[in-house]
Amino acid sequence: MVRPPARSRLRRLLARFEQARSGSTAVEFAILALPFLALLFAIIELGMIYLIATTLSNATTDIARQIRTCQLQGTVSTQKNLETDICNDGAMAWLGASCTGNIYSDSTVYTTFSAANSATSPISSKTLNMSSNNAVSLGAAGDIVLLRTYYTWGLVAPGLDGLVAQLSNGQFVVEAAAVFRNEPCS
Repeated sequence: MVRPPARSRLRRLLARFEQARSGSTAVEFAILALPFLALLFAIIELGMIYLIATTLSNATTDIARQIRTCQLQGTVSTQKNLETDICNDGAMAWLGASCTGNIYSDSTVYTTFSAANSATSPISSKTLNMSSNNAVSLGAAGDIVLLRTYYTWGLVAPGLDGLVAQLSNGQFVVEAAAVFRNEPCS
């Protein structure tokens, strides 16, 4: 038996491969599925970050109002107490138990609004330098108070950690702040 030259066998094999259409949809889906799913997960992840940012902003505003109107004076003594109050706010309730482990707060009294504007960020060298055991300063009547809250969110979507992660462990920090002058307390 005489074998056809290798070149003609290769041509026939390539011609058959080119003409075959069975399974092409599965191959095309396999090629497109990974980028599509990565994009879908990235959109969902960014939507979650936006939802948490909005929720944290609303909770910070609610707690700032309670501080400004002297409702929390005397009841909050540490950052942990303040963080628990923020997590118990109606806006943050949907986060459940994960809220208290991932939220950090800072409340400081300043003499002027420009001094409050010069507050430094607790994020340095991709590390969040916060402790939940520090004393909280809610101020007295007429004091200018800066309330800052931070929520750490562990990124799940592949590839986003290199784009939006602010911490070395791949977490994203959502921040909210409120600056206000306390009202006269009665």
